[in-house]
Amino acid sequence: MIKEKYFELIDAIGSTIQRARENAIRAINTELVGANWEIGKHIVEFEQGGHERAEYGSDLLSIISKDLKLRFGKGFGRRNVLDMRRFYGYNGQK
Repeated sequence: MIKEKYFELIDAIGSTIQRARENAIRAINTELVGANWEIGKHIVEFEQGGHERAEYGSDLLSIISKDLKLRFGKGFGRRNVLDMRRFYGYNGQK
């Protein structure tokens, strides 16, 4: 009887831990999506410099990528930075 109650306790604790982990993953994913959108916004606004359209032909994304990787580690390759910019709603021009 005590053994059964103990296993019920372990199961209840396990359910609590699992639920907390799942909630944490959802919260992290939500924050990362928001951060990526905001990073894209910062890039687009910087590129446009207050104008409706940006000037093209610069190596800005490569430079941003390099500096972000140095400062924050992996996950900021040029392609990822480009995707963040596109995610903000940029019209897809390079």
